[in-house]
Amino acid sequence: MLKHFYSLLFLIVSSYVAIGQNAMTINAQLQPDERSITIQQQIAVQNTSTDVWEEVYLTDWAHSFSSKTTPLAKRFAESFEKKFHLAPDNERGFTAVKAISGQGSILQYTRPQGFPDIIKVILKIPVPAGETVILNLQYTVTLPDAKFTDYGITRGGDYNLRYWFMTPSVYDNGWQYYSNKNLNDRYFPQSDITVSFSIPVGFTLVTDLEKSSQGSSYSQGEKLTRLTGKQRTDAKIFLLKNSTYEEVQTDYVTIVSNLQNGTLPPQIRALITDRIAGFLDKNLGAYPFNKILVTDLDYKEQPVYGLNELPSFISPFPDGFKYEIKLLKTTINNYINNTLLVNLREDRWLIDGLKVYMLQKYIDTFYPDLKVVGGLDKYWLVRQFYASKLEFNDQFPILYTHISRLNLDQGLDTPYDKLIKYNKNIGYSYKSGVGLNYLNEYLGDEVLDDVIKIFYEENALKPTRSNNFKTLVRSKSSKDVSWFFDEYITSNERIDYALKNSKVKGDSIYVTVKNKKRRKTPIPVYSFKDDSLTSTRWVSGKERDTTLSYATDNADRFVLNYENIVPENNLRNNYEKPGAFLGIDKPLQFKFFQDFENPSKNQLFFMPVAEFNLYDGFSPGVKLYNKTLLTKALNYKIEPQIGLKSKKLIGSASISYRHDFQNQGLYGLRYGISGNRFSYAPDLLFTRVTPFVNLRFRTSNLRADKRQFVSARYVSVQRQEDPLVPLPTPNYDVLNLRYSRFNPGIIHTLNLMGDVQFARNFGKLSGNIFYRRLFLNNRQLNVRLFGGIFTYNKTQSDGDFFSFALDRPTDYLFDYNYYGRSENSGVFSQQIIIAEGGFKSQLDDVAPVFANEWMFTANASTTLWKYFYAYGDVGVVKNKRANGKLVYDSGIQVSLLDDYFELYFPIYSNLGWEIGQPNYDQKIRFQLQLSVDTVIGLFSRKWY
Repeated sequence: MLKHFYSLLFLIVSSYVAIGQNAMTINAQLQPDERSITIQQQIAVQNTSTDVWEEVYLTDWAHSFSSKTTPLAKRFAESFEKKFHLAPDNERGFTAVKAISGQGSILQYTRPQGFPDIIKVILKIPVPAGETVILNLQYTVTLPDAKFTDYGITRGGDYNLRYWFMTPSVYDNGWQYYSNKNLNDRYFPQSDITVSFSIPVGFTLVTDLEKSSQGSSYSQGEKLTRLTGKQRTDAKIFLLKNSTYEEVQTDYVTIVSNLQNGTLPPQIRALITDRIAGFLDKNLGAYPFNKILVTDLDYKEQPVYGLNELPSFISPFPDGFKYEIKLLKTTINNYINNTLLVNLREDRWLIDGLKVYMLQKYIDTFYPDLKVVGGLDKYWLVRQFYASKLEFNDQFPILYTHISRLNLDQGLDTPYDKLIKYNKNIGYSYKSGVGLNYLNEYLGDEVLDDVIKIFYEENALKPTRSNNFKTLVRSKSSKDVSWFFDEYITSNERIDYALKNSKVKGDSIYVTVKNKKRRKTPIPVYSFKDDSLTSTRWVSGKERDTTLSYATDNADRFVLNYENIVPENNLRNNYEKPGAFLGIDKPLQFKFFQDFENPSKNQLFFMPVAEFNLYDGFSPGVKLYNKTLLTKALNYKIEPQIGLKSKKLIGSASISYRHDFQNQGLYGLRYGISGNRFSYAPDLLFTRVTPFVNLRFRTSNLRADKRQFVSARYVSVQRQEDPLVPLPTPNYDVLNLRYSRFNPGIIHTLNLMGDVQFARNFGKLSGNIFYRRLFLNNRQLNVRLFGGIFTYNKTQSDGDFFSFALDRPTDYLFDYNYYGRSENSGVFSQQIIIAEGGFKSQLDDVAPVFANEWMFTANASTTLWKYFYAYGDVGVVKNKRANGKLVYDSGIQVSLLDDYFELYFPIYSNLGWEIGQPNYDQKIRFQLQLSVDTVIGLFSRKWY
């Protein structure tokens, strides 16, 4: 049987080779019981280079799931996703190769070091330029669980197949191959594909390949489907027990989709589909295949962010718009991905930019007045927000500006696998799309639209590069576009212009455009007279300062980048009004709740707040602040509150300024002053004032998420005293210097911190090291070491207030979020914050729990089962005029959310067997971090 199969394959493939086409013929059989597909495949790949091939590289991305150490597994770990590492072996897929033959014999093959999902086939006979090599492959692909990438075997027993067969790599000045990193960017030469797939009769096969025939299989209970596709670069197949796909035939292409459409009537869906297909045909060019597959998985991979978060019962947009935008976004993505063949790992900015540019153009064409809030602007409350004024397409520059403001922007020539998650999903493509719109406005006369259509026509189904697009743009316009290709594409430096020094001289007004970042990018200047636009002029940006003159009859106000064409980092300095009172060019705006930044106003926000601690009780108040939804350099807030229990005025205030430094180790400098006032005991308040300066450092690899921080602060604390219990040192000042180094991760974590404190009566040095390792057998080990020593200490009269603590620091700097910081009994006294000694047992009765000379401790825990850990602590506590005391404890830790919500059940310590002692419930400790910053941290560690 196998001999006849290869004879048939040879005849089929030979017909393609004769006309110089790459070809793949696949005979596949699904084995549901084994969760696998057996494959017999023949590959014909032509050497179109001028080099002689001595080997051929194959992409075998099905094997990228084979272990916990593949590049794909490491990618999951970098994204703080544990599910792949913790999954049992039978849920991870792999490829078992039986044989690779060709050139009349069995061929040797290897997997290159570091590329377990790539196969290097060593040829017996070198293949010269223009010749074709034919390889015969026999292998079995065991499919992964779909929970990792959405492709594989679903929970319902369906099969979502992508990258399920081997393909040749591209040869372009050498073999271009790379490993699967869940970026959906496999790169192989367009090929004519023939698939014969035998599947159980209970499944429906969905694909955009052509079904040339369907009939009975050689195996009982199975059916055989033959599929064909010419010049393809992908072959997704879905084997479904119950298919929800529908086909809509338009005048241009048939769209096969399973996108959820709510209650839209079929005729409305057909009209929407036809409009989208017609738009792409007109603005890009004809789609070369009969069908295009548009799936919910495609949309999930690249959704319209913001819109995808809306619950189904909220519908602020026109009827059918949500379905239309999902279908539009996904159809554009697949339309371009299937026709423009580029190295998506190294050179994809143009592809992603075209997708966003087409999306924006569609909205401008069919929904020119649509707001980002949809129809919600009909409500008075919504209209009070600047967001209600933003057009739907304004979200693209805003979401790009967000990452620029965070100093996490990356150049568009950055390899795709080096992008942080936010840039991969949002920032990169939005920056590219906004840039193309910027270029379009600069060129004018629809030059760019014509270039895009010509580029698509000339490059569809051919290997191409973004350099070909650059050459085409330059050939179609006489304007200098070097700023776009040489700066905007390659740089992450910010664009920032300002209007300065406007002067009226006679019948003329002179205004200076200042290029603050020295980027050689053009920018438009708009002049207004009595709030009516009178002119638009482009400034090249090649000079640092450019002075423009206007007639006083035609201008009384100037705005840079009025239509937000240029993705500037700061729009607030773009306004200039000659003769403005006190130089204030913009009015003050006082608004309820945080809003998007309105560059034409000086915004001040207010909002209700509430906090809780044991002594002040529930504390409602109001926060006045200037922070918008986009990060700003200058931030200030005043937050007065009333403690309903203490009946006292409490709260906080702060002001800080941040300097960002791009493309260097020191990437941020922040300084300011903060103060707060709360109760630290019943009817007793503390006031803390802290001027500070922080320096932030990072590596050039932003995905590594390695950070270093150096901080200096001067903490001044004043405490009210109880007349019956006077405090030896109610008021004190501490100079605190701190160094931190963080290297977080779910597989390896290594954090270091050093701390130095100087006060009038004491000086101390301390440091801790934290290490976490998740092993291949899913066992986790956590180790923490702490050491602290006093350099001088004259605080004996204060008791242990300034001493190192074994299990519950006194927190005299008021850094920790204690809910009852002065409690010695009750639930709040059982709160633990892992700091200083890090012990869990309260050893007051048998050992010193504070150290006024030095302390060294070690804390460790390891996995027992899932969220249950065994922990143990050991240390030495040394006080003046006393010998060092060995202390230890052990128990069970329940970690519901690492470092944020954990319970500790002590078992054995210096106290003996604690589990059998009275009042055991009072010995249980808990760690709970409840704050907005905590939630943001859990979210942002995956995205930034």
